Amino acid sequence: MTSQDLKIEFSLNDGPFSPKDMDYIEEAAQAALLEEGVSGLVAISLSFVNGEEIQALNRDYRGVDAVTDVLSFPINEDYGDCLLLGDVVINLDRVASQAEDYGHSFQRELQYLTVHSILHCLGYDHIEEEDKREMRQEEKKIMDQLKVYRGE
Repeated sequence: MTSQDLKIEFSLNDGPFSPKDMDYIEEAAQAALLEEGVSGLVAISLSFVNGEEIQALNRDYRGVDAVTDVLSFPINEDYGDCLLLGDVVINLDRVASQAEDYGHSFQRELQYLTVHSILHCLGYDHIEEEDKREMRQEEKKIMDQLKVYRGE
C-alpha cells in the first residue's frame, strides 16, 4: 500500500500551530495509518490545547483530574466512502516540556504523540503490560519511518 492509496482530511480547531507543524502531523498520521493497513479517505478531528484545557477534558470524559499530553476519542467507523477515525487532542504545553525532558525536538514529540493517538483511535492501548509492549513496538516501527525522528 502506498501514500497514493490514502487521503487524510483534518478538521482543526483554532489552536496555536504552524503550517510546518501540520506537515509533521500529516507525515506522522500517514505513516501510522499506512503501517496499520488503512487506505482510502480518513477524517480526523484534531485539536490543540493547553494544560488547563486538556485537564478539564480528561476529568470530564475519563474521570481523571490530571494534565496529560494527548487524548484520543476513537470513532473508527465507516461513513460512506470515508473512515471517521476519531478526535485527537494534543496538549502543546506538554509537547514542548516533554521534548525538552527527553532531549529531542518539538517536532519529534509532536509526531510521536500523533502516532500514539492514531494508534489509540485504531484500538491500541497501554493499560495491560502485553498491550503496552505491542503498542510501543508499533510506535517504534512507525517512528523509525519518519524523517524528524531519524534526524533528517
